[in-house]
Parts: sequence; structure tokens; C-alpha cells
Amino acid sequence: MARFSLGRKKAEPAKSRLPGYTLTEMLVVIAIIGLIAAVVIPQTIGQLGKAQSRAAKLQVQSLTAALELYQGDNGRFPTAQEGLQVLLVKPPSADNWNGPYLHSKDQLKDPWGNPYRYTVDGASVTVASLGADNKPGGDGANRDVSASVP
Repeated sequence: MARFSLGRKKAEPAKSRLPGYTLTEMLVVIAIIGLIAAVVIPQTIGQLGKAQSRAAKLQVQSLTAALELYQGDNGRFPTAQEGLQVLLVKPPSADNWNGPYLHSKDQLKDPWGNPYRYTVDGASVTVASLGADNKPGGDGANRDVSASVP
């Protein structure tokens, strides 16, 4: 049987959609990114604390080495009143000062921005950082870091 048309055009099939992503595809990708972030971010934050603790340990060792150089030049360690500043600026009482023994004043602060503690106990000196919490004791990033020079 033949079909006759009354002047109407036959509806053309819909053209293929424009290229792109559906909302469902976008939501799946966002969910995957969220899951990855939930696993990676806590591990990364833990590594940051460990890295700062290791940096503090290395800086304390560097400060004690600078103190030994100062002691070798001047025959004594800095007094508690002089503190670690004598590693950067010549004190009036040090005739054989051959410094500066450090590159910058930033080396006098631990990775958390607190000044290193310097104590004199008879013939030995101690350089210490109290860790991230700036309180005695602690574990992980809050652990104290110190070194003594006899």
C-alpha cells in the first residue's frame, strides 16, 4: 500500500547529541576523586609532621656544630645570657670571634617558628626544640628534639 503525504514533512530522526559528559559521569568522577583524596590527604599530613621533626633534628645538629666552632675560636661556649645570638653577631667579650657561624637568624627558629632553647650546664650546653606543641614531652611531631655538646 502506498502512503500519501498531505504536505507534511516527515519528522527526521534526532541528530546525535553534542559531545560531552552526562551528569552521571561527572558525579562518578567526582566521587572517585573524593575517595582518593580521603586516602591520600591524611597520609600526606602525617608525612609533613615527620618531615618537620627530621628538619628540627638536623637544625639542632647544625647549631651544635656551630657552637663547637665558636668554642674552638673563643675557648668557651656562649653564656646563657649571650644565647645563640652570638653565632650571628659578635659579642663584646669574644676577642677571637670568627663568625658569623650561621647564615641567617632564621636558623635560630625551629620548623614550627619557635626559638631554639639554649641551656648551659657547667661545661656542657644543650640546644633543644619542644616540638610542634612547644611543650615538654610528647610523641610524633610533638616530641622534643635536643642535642648536647660536652
